[in-house]
Amino acid sequence: MISKSPFKRLWWRLETPVGQTLLWSIVVFAYLFLHAPTIIVMGASLNASSQYGAISFPPTTFTLARYWEIPASQFHSILLSLKLAFLSATVGVLLGVPAAFGLVRSKLPGKGLLAAIFRAPLQIPTVVIGITFLQLVYAVGDALDLDLSGSFVGLAVAHCFVATPYVVGAVTAILQRFDGRLEEAAASLGATPLRTFRRVTLPLIMPGLYAGALYAFMVSFGDVPISIFLSAPGYMTYPVEIFMGLEQNFSPTILASATLVILFCFALMLFVQRVVGLETLLRIGGTGRR
Repeated sequence: MISKSPFKRLWWRLETPVGQTLLWSIVVFAYLFLHAPTIIVMGASLNASSQYGAISFPPTTFTLARYWEIPASQFHSILLSLKLAFLSATVGVLLGVPAAFGLVRSKLPGKGLLAAIFRAPLQIPTVVIGITFLQLVYAVGDALDLDLSGSFVGLAVAHCFVATPYVVGAVTAILQRFDGRLEEAAASLGATPLRTFRRVTLPLIMPGLYAGALYAFMVSFGDVPISIFLSAPGYMTYPVEIFMGLEQNFSPTILASATLVILFCFALMLFVQRVVGLETLLRIGGTGRR
Protein backbone atom coordinates (compact mmCIF):
# COMPACT_ATOMS: atom_id res chain seq x y z
CA MET A 1 0.00 0.00 0.00
CA ILE A 2 1.38 3.37 -1.08
CA SER A 3 1.48 5.86 1.76
CA LYS A 4 -0.16 9.23 1.32
CA SER A 5 1.99 12.29 0.74
CA PRO A 6 2.41 14.70 3.67
CA PHE A 7 0.16 17.24 1.94
CA LYS A 8 -2.63 14.69 1.44
CA ARG A 9 -2.36 13.51 5.05
CA LEU A 10 -2.59 17.12 6.27
CA TRP A 11 -5.58 17.82 4.00
CA TRP A 12 -7.33 14.66 5.26
CA ARG A 13 -6.88 15.85 8.84
CA LEU A 14 -8.26 19.29 7.98
CA GLU A 15 -11.44 17.68 6.60
CA THR A 16 -12.25 16.25 10.04
CA PRO A 17 -14.53 18.28 12.39
CA VAL A 18 -11.55 19.22 14.56
CA GLY A 19 -9.55 20.25 11.50
CA GLN A 20 -12.43 22.33 10.15
CA THR A 21 -12.79 24.09 13.49
CA LEU A 22 -9.06 24.82 13.59
CA LEU A 23 -9.09 26.05 9.99
CA TRP A 24 -12.03 28.41 10.57
CA SER A 25 -10.42 29.69 13.76
CA ILE A 26 -7.27 30.58 11.85
CA VAL A 27 -9.32 32.33 9.14
CA VAL A 28 -11.34 34.36 11.66
CA PHE A 29 -8.19 35.32 13.56
CA ALA A 30 -6.49 36.43 10.34
CA TYR A 31 -9.46 38.60 9.34
CA LEU A 32 -9.69 40.15 12.81
CA PHE A 33 -5.95 40.80 12.85
CA LEU A 34 -6.09 42.51 9.45
CA HIS A 35 -9.22 44.57 10.06
CA ALA A 36 -8.84 45.38 13.77
CA PRO A 37 -7.31 48.85 13.15
CA THR A 38 -10.16 49.74 10.78
CA ILE A 39 -12.80 48.49 13.21
CA ILE A 40 -11.25 50.46 16.07
CA VAL A 41 -11.07 53.69 14.05
CA MET A 42 -14.65 53.41 12.81
CA GLY A 43 -15.96 52.43 16.24
CA ALA A 44 -14.08 55.19 18.06
CA SER A 45 -15.44 57.78 15.63
CA LEU A 46 -18.95 57.01 16.95
CA ASN A 47 -18.00 57.29 20.61
CA ALA A 48 -19.42 60.38 22.31
CA SER A 49 -16.89 60.08 25.13
CA SER A 50 -13.82 60.38 22.88
CA GLN A 51 -11.48 63.01 24.28
CA TYR A 52 -8.93 65.18 22.52
CA GLY A 53 -5.62 63.37 22.44
CA ALA A 54 -7.06 59.88 23.05
CA ILE A 55 -9.03 57.14 21.30
CA SER A 56 -11.86 55.50 23.25
CA PHE A 57 -12.84 52.00 22.13
CA PRO A 58 -15.22 50.22 22.38
CA PRO A 59 -17.80 53.03 22.22
CA THR A 60 -19.95 53.42 25.31
CA THR A 61 -22.34 56.02 23.91
CA PHE A 62 -22.94 56.51 20.20
CA THR A 63 -23.05 59.85 18.40
CA LEU A 64 -22.50 61.31 14.94
CA ALA A 65 -21.39 64.67 16.32
CA ARG A 66 -17.75 64.09 15.34
CA TYR A 67 -18.76 63.95 11.69
CA TRP A 68 -20.44 67.35 11.88
CA GLU A 69 -17.36 68.78 13.60
CA ILE A 70 -14.91 67.82 10.83
CA PRO A 71 -13.02 71.04 10.02
CA ALA A 72 -12.95 72.47 6.51
CA SER A 73 -9.19 71.91 6.30
CA GLN A 74 -9.66 68.13 6.39
CA PHE A 75 -12.29 68.22 3.63
CA HIS A 76 -9.97 70.44 1.59
CA SER A 77 -7.09 68.01 2.05
CA ILE A 78 -9.32 65.06 1.08
CA LEU A 79 -10.37 66.82 -2.12
CA LEU A 80 -6.74 67.66 -2.88
CA SER A 81 -5.71 64.03 -2.40
CA LEU A 82 -8.57 62.87 -4.62
CA LYS A 83 -7.55 65.31 -7.36
CA LEU A 84 -3.94 64.16 -7.16
CA ALA A 85 -4.96 60.49 -7.18
CA PHE A 86 -7.27 60.86 -10.19
CA LEU A 87 -4.64 62.88 -12.05
CA SER A 88 -1.92 60.34 -11.23
CA ALA A 89 -4.10 57.46 -12.42
CA THR A 90 -5.04 59.30 -15.62
CA VAL A 91 -1.48 60.35 -16.47
CA GLY A 92 -0.28 56.87 -15.52
CA VAL A 93 -2.67 55.34 -18.06
CA LEU A 94 -1.76 57.86 -20.81
CA LEU A 95 1.96 57.23 -20.32
CA GLY A 96 1.94 53.65 -19.09
CA VAL A 97 -0.06 51.98 -21.86
CA PRO A 98 2.18 53.17 -24.74
CA ALA A 99 5.24 52.36 -22.62
CA ALA A 100 3.96 48.82 -22.00
CA PHE A 101 3.35 48.29 -25.73
CA GLY A 102 6.84 49.55 -26.47
CA LEU A 103 8.43 47.24 -23.90
CA VAL A 104 6.56 44.15 -25.11
CA ARG A 105 6.18 44.60 -28.87
CA SER A 106 8.97 46.88 -30.03
CA LYS A 107 12.34 45.69 -31.25
CA LEU A 108 14.29 48.49 -29.61
CA PRO A 109 17.73 47.49 -28.35
CA GLY A 110 18.16 47.62 -24.60
CA LYS A 111 14.53 46.91 -23.71
CA GLY A 112 15.68 45.28 -20.50
CA LEU A 113 17.36 48.52 -19.46
CA LEU A 114 14.22 50.49 -20.36
CA ALA A 115 12.09 48.10 -18.31
CA ALA A 116 14.42 48.56 -15.34
CA ILE A 117 14.15 52.35 -15.70
CA PHE A 118 10.36 52.16 -15.68
CA ARG A 119 10.50 49.97 -12.56
CA ALA A 120 12.98 52.23 -10.79
CA PRO A 121 10.36 54.31 -8.92
CA LEU A 122 9.13 51.08 -7.33
CA GLN A 123 12.59 50.22 -6.01
CA ILE A 124 13.71 53.64 -4.77
CA PRO A 125 12.59 54.46 -1.20
CA THR A 126 9.80 57.02 -1.26
CA VAL A 127 11.66 59.22 1.24
CA VAL A 128 14.53 59.51 -1.24
CA ILE A 129 12.05 60.34 -4.02
CA GLY A 130 10.54 63.06 -1.84
CA ILE A 131 13.92 64.65 -1.13
CA THR A 132 14.88 64.41 -4.81
CA PHE A 133 11.72 66.13 -6.01
CA LEU A 134 12.08 68.80 -3.35
CA GLN A 135 15.52 69.63 -4.72
CA LEU A 136 14.13 69.46 -8.27
CA VAL A 137 11.37 71.92 -7.42
CA TYR A 138 13.91 74.37 -6.00
CA ALA A 139 16.22 73.94 -9.01
CA VAL A 140 13.42 74.48 -11.55
CA GLY A 141 12.09 77.40 -9.53
CA ASP A 142 15.48 79.11 -9.51
CA ALA A 143 16.04 78.46 -13.23
CA LEU A 144 12.60 79.68 -14.39
CA ASP A 145 11.97 82.16 -11.58
CA LEU A 146 8.90 80.21 -10.47
CA ASP A 147 7.87 79.28 -6.95
CA LEU A 148 6.82 75.63 -7.30
CA SER A 149 7.46 74.66 -3.68
CA GLY A 150 4.25 73.73 -1.94
CA SER A 151 2.29 73.87 -5.21
CA PHE A 152 -0.14 71.50 -6.88
CA VAL A 153 2.18 71.14 -9.87
CA GLY A 154 5.08 69.91 -7.74
CA LEU A 155 2.87 67.38 -5.97
CA ALA A 156 1.31 66.20 -9.23
CA VAL A 157 4.64 65.58 -10.99
CA ALA A 158 6.01 63.58 -8.06
CA HIS A 159 2.84 61.50 -7.69
CA CYS A 160 2.70 60.75 -11.43
CA PHE A 161 6.35 59.66 -11.29
CA VAL A 162 5.54 57.09 -8.60
CA ALA A 163 2.15 55.98 -9.96
CA THR A 164 2.98 55.39 -13.65
CA PRO A 165 5.11 52.23 -13.13
CA TYR A 166 2.07 50.45 -11.65
CA VAL A 167 0.18 50.92 -14.91
CA VAL A 168 3.22 49.88 -16.95
CA GLY A 169 3.63 46.69 -14.91
CA ALA A 170 -0.06 45.75 -14.98
CA VAL A 171 -0.52 46.29 -18.72
CA THR A 172 2.79 44.58 -19.50
CA ALA A 173 1.63 41.50 -17.59
CA ILE A 174 -1.47 41.33 -19.82
CA LEU A 175 0.40 41.95 -23.08
CA GLN A 176 2.94 39.21 -22.36
CA ARG A 177 0.06 36.69 -22.34
CA PHE A 178 -1.76 38.34 -25.26
CA ASP A 179 -2.62 36.13 -28.23
CA GLY A 180 -1.48 38.10 -31.27
CA ARG A 181 -3.47 35.82 -33.58
CA LEU A 182 -6.62 37.66 -32.54
CA GLU A 183 -5.29 40.90 -34.03
CA GLU A 184 -4.15 39.03 -37.14
CA ALA A 185 -7.64 37.59 -37.55
CA ALA A 186 -9.20 41.03 -37.24
CA ALA A 187 -6.77 42.45 -39.80
CA SER A 188 -7.47 39.58 -42.21
CA LEU A 189 -11.18 40.43 -42.02
CA GLY A 190 -10.48 43.98 -43.15
CA ALA A 191 -10.27 45.85 -39.86
CA THR A 192 -7.99 48.89 -39.81
CA PRO A 193 -5.22 49.07 -37.17
CA LEU A 194 -7.20 51.64 -35.19
CA ARG A 195 -10.38 49.57 -35.32
CA THR A 196 -8.43 46.45 -34.35
CA PHE A 197 -7.00 48.23 -31.34
CA ARG A 198 -10.38 49.63 -30.30
CA ARG A 199 -12.43 46.46 -30.80
CA VAL A 200 -9.91 43.69 -30.04
CA THR A 201 -6.78 44.85 -28.22
CA LEU A 202 -8.23 47.42 -25.85
CA PRO A 203 -11.00 45.20 -24.41
CA LEU A 204 -8.47 42.44 -23.74
CA ILE A 205 -5.97 44.69 -21.95
CA MET A 206 -8.69 46.55 -20.07
CA PRO A 207 -8.35 44.42 -16.88
CA GLY A 208 -4.67 45.33 -16.64
CA LEU A 209 -5.48 48.95 -17.36
CA TYR A 210 -8.12 49.03 -14.61
CA ALA A 211 -5.85 47.26 -12.13
CA GLY A 212 -2.88 49.53 -12.88
CA ALA A 213 -5.03 52.66 -12.59
CA LEU A 214 -6.42 51.43 -9.27
CA TYR A 215 -2.94 50.79 -7.85
CA ALA A 216 -1.79 54.21 -9.11
CA PHE A 217 -4.81 55.86 -7.47
CA MET A 218 -4.28 54.14 -4.13
CA VAL A 219 -0.54 54.79 -4.03
CA SER A 220 -1.05 58.48 -4.78
CA PHE A 221 -3.93 58.89 -2.35
CA GLY A 222 -2.13 57.24 0.56
CA ASP A 223 1.33 58.70 0.02
CA VAL A 224 3.03 60.39 2.99
CA PRO A 225 6.86 60.28 2.51
CA ILE A 226 6.79 62.19 -0.79
CA SER A 227 3.92 64.57 -0.01
CA ILE A 228 5.35 65.62 3.34
CA PHE A 229 8.34 67.20 1.53
CA LEU A 230 6.23 68.94 -1.13
CA SER A 231 3.15 70.00 0.85
CA ALA A 232 2.57 73.45 2.27
CA PRO A 233 -0.29 75.28 4.02
CA GLY A 234 -3.14 75.33 1.55
CA TYR A 235 -1.73 72.38 -0.42
CA MET A 236 -1.53 69.63 2.19
CA THR A 237 -2.71 66.16 1.23
CA TYR A 238 -5.00 64.20 3.52
CA PRO A 239 -2.38 61.67 4.76
CA VAL A 240 -0.04 64.56 5.64
CA GLU A 241 -2.91 66.39 7.34
CA ILE A 242 -3.60 63.30 9.44
CA PHE A 243 0.10 62.86 10.22
CA MET A 244 0.42 66.44 11.38
CA GLY A 245 -2.77 66.18 13.42
CA LEU A 246 -1.60 63.04 15.20
CA GLU A 247 1.77 64.63 15.93
CA GLN A 248 0.58 68.04 17.16
CA ASN A 249 -2.97 68.07 18.49
CA PHE A 250 -5.00 64.91 17.99
CA SER A 251 -8.73 65.52 17.49
CA PRO A 252 -11.51 62.89 17.36
CA THR A 253 -12.66 64.48 14.11
CA ILE A 254 -9.68 62.78 12.48
CA LEU A 255 -11.34 59.45 13.26
CA ALA A 256 -14.55 60.63 11.60
CA SER A 257 -12.87 61.85 8.42
CA ALA A 258 -10.75 58.69 8.31
CA THR A 259 -13.95 56.62 8.49
CA LEU A 260 -15.36 58.50 5.50
CA VAL A 261 -12.17 57.77 3.57
CA ILE A 262 -12.33 54.08 4.54
CA LEU A 263 -15.93 53.84 3.31
CA PHE A 264 -15.00 55.59 0.06
CA CYS A 265 -12.08 53.20 -0.55
CA PHE A 266 -14.31 50.22 0.26
CA ALA A 267 -16.91 51.44 -2.25
CA LEU A 268 -14.17 51.96 -4.83
CA MET A 269 -12.87 48.44 -4.32
CA LEU A 270 -16.39 47.01 -4.71
CA PHE A 271 -16.84 48.96 -7.94
CA VAL A 272 -13.51 47.77 -9.36
CA GLN A 273 -14.28 44.21 -8.30
CA ARG A 274 -17.58 44.38 -10.17
CA VAL A 275 -15.91 45.82 -13.27
CA VAL A 276 -12.62 43.90 -13.32
CA GLY A 277 -13.01 41.00 -10.91
CA LEU A 278 -11.06 40.05 -7.81
CA GLU A 279 -9.21 37.20 -9.53
CA THR A 280 -7.77 39.62 -12.12
CA LEU A 281 -6.58 42.00 -9.42
CA LEU A 282 -4.87 39.18 -7.53
CA ARG A 283 -3.32 37.78 -10.70
CA ILE A 284 -1.85 41.17 -11.71
CA GLY A 285 -1.01 42.16 -8.12
CA GLY A 286 2.55 40.91 -8.45
CA THR A 287 3.49 44.02 -10.45
CA GLY A 288 3.43 46.27 -7.41
CA ARG A 289 6.18 47.54 -5.15
CA ARG A 290 8.33 44.84 -3.59
